[in-house]
Amino acid sequence: MPRRLTFDEMPETDEEEEEEEDEDGDENEEEEDEEEEEDDSDDELFIEDGGEESVAAVDMVFEVPNSDMATTSTTYNAAAAVEEDEGSEWNREEIDGLFCPICMEPWSSSGEHLPSCLSCGHMFGMSCIKKWLGQCRSSAKAGKCPQCNKKCTLKDVRRIYGSRVVVVDEESQKRIRFLEAKCSSLEKQDEEWRKKEIEWRMKMLVWQKKEACWREKYEDLNKRTSNLERSVEELGKKSSRPIAALQCSSGSKLGLNHSPDLASSFELKQDLLLDGARYFDVDHLGQILVIARRPTQLGGPHILTKMSLASPYEQDDVLLPSTVRSVRDVHVSPSGRFALLASMGKKLSVVSLESNNIVVNYDLPVAAWSCSWDINDSNYVYTGLQNGMVLVFDLRQTDRPLETRIGLTSNPVHTIYSLLENSAVPSGTKNLLTASSVGLCRWDLGVVPELPTLIDETANQGVCISLAYCQNSDNIVATFRPKMEMPDDNGISQVSQTQSHNMGQNVLGSHVLFKRLNSRYHNFGSIYSYVPGIRLPKSTILGIGDDTSLFACGDDSTCNLALLELPSLTVTHCLQSNHPVRDVKYATSVNPNLLCCLSEDRVQLYCHKHQ
Repeated sequence: MPRRLTFDEMPETDEEEEEEEDEDGDENEEEEDEEEEEDDSDDELFIEDGGEESVAAVDMVFEVPNSDMATTSTTYNAAAAVEEDEGSEWNREEIDGLFCPICMEPWSSSGEHLPSCLSCGHMFGMSCIKKWLGQCRSSAKAGKCPQCNKKCTLKDVRRIYGSRVVVVDEESQKRIRFLEAKCSSLEKQDEEWRKKEIEWRMKMLVWQKKEACWREKYEDLNKRTSNLERSVEELGKKSSRPIAALQCSSGSKLGLNHSPDLASSFELKQDLLLDGARYFDVDHLGQILVIARRPTQLGGPHILTKMSLASPYEQDDVLLPSTVRSVRDVHVSPSGRFALLASMGKKLSVVSLESNNIVVNYDLPVAAWSCSWDINDSNYVYTGLQNGMVLVFDLRQTDRPLETRIGLTSNPVHTIYSLLENSAVPSGTKNLLTASSVGLCRWDLGVVPELPTLIDETANQGVCISLAYCQNSDNIVATFRPKMEMPDDNGISQVSQTQSHNMGQNVLGSHVLFKRLNSRYHNFGSIYSYVPGIRLPKSTILGIGDDTSLFACGDDSTCNLALLELPSLTVTHCLQSNHPVRDVKYATSVNPNLLCCLSEDRVQLYCHKHQ
């Protein structure tokens, strides 16, 4: 740090002797200077902005004084910068022009220590330079500038009234511009990295969702593998014992062992995974399966999938409108060109299997639970509604239903079949067979009375959950589960907690065989079997020739597909399914014939081989 000068120190030069000789003369001159100093205000030095004399005020900023010269303020930006570097060693370039060279104190904006300069241009505090020159005068020495030793007197001291004087450091300005450009570049890089971070986080979320989906599928496959291994272990035990007991109308019970006399067998041909499959039908002419499904992902669309029976991996998806919502029933027309859909979106839709478009879309008062083509005239279609009503539509009239019939109850009509014309009824009458929870009903459309007729033999069997009909043999098999109701004190039916729990599991129900003779239905026998407590499964009747018929249904106690010979209701085959059966159909349009089974998200195709 530079050393502060004292007033006792005087710069020594070779001209010191000459200065002593002229001391007396200088004293006289100084006295005259003091007298003229007060009146000589016009000689004061003013430094203009950008003038050459501003070099002496390096890094100093002065504010322009008011017109009355009453106040003057001085700002030392460079001094603040030096104070920040307080721990480092100072150099002359950093402090030059910031402090008075005599006392090393900063200038003051008022008082005695105002900035002033000599005729040589060096700057000092007003009080310091006067004291310096005064001490030189008292010591009989000529006054000299403390920095350059040029002779000077008090008359040469000039107060500086500086306007805003700024000396620009070009190197600092260049460095400032460089740092600003660097900061701007870093800000841009930071913004780019933030965008990349956001993109990376979005990709991470997508991969996490995919990972969760694959983990769920992996766990599902593990469960299925465990169930398969468990089923293989139990298959030998369960195949050697009766599945249920046959309760004939006469009251006798027969064991349900496999019949060794049936000259046919079924072998698994394909086991396909089809996500979200619920119901399907067979297009015998086109040799395809038409499957209504909705993928399991949340908010997935409703899809109609066409699967080739000859090559099951050839599939074509038809995207259904969002207004259709969940499909409850699907049937292919006898001509094989159209598919009829009953949906929960209060729609009855006809889809072209050639163009994959909806050609007719009927609006319904409530949700549709079932549908059917007229077996005698494909221009007519039927639908069973959630409120127990049955509507008849003529495809040649798309504005309104042809007939609207009210059911015996408001229970949903979950199955509907069109029957062949019967000579015992008037000409032009259309006959329907429907199933709801109260039992089976026969409808005679086109005549009075308009109300359906409940088949008496089904009234006390329980809750009807499925119906299968074969038009070639007039065999009818209805599936029932027991009623889970008990009256309370007020006579209102309620469901107990134990019964409600059992309804979600398998319950012991029955399959009842009926025969239609003219316009009457006769009970030919029944069999006990485990049936779903809540679901409404589909079943079918296979006509395999030689007046032999098989009833195909799901056995929920083993999650297998059971085939029962009619009319004896003897179990002939037990095909492994591993999951509760949802729907089953028999395809006779391919060789060999195929038994198609839908369970959970799997479609199984069994080849029917005659021995």
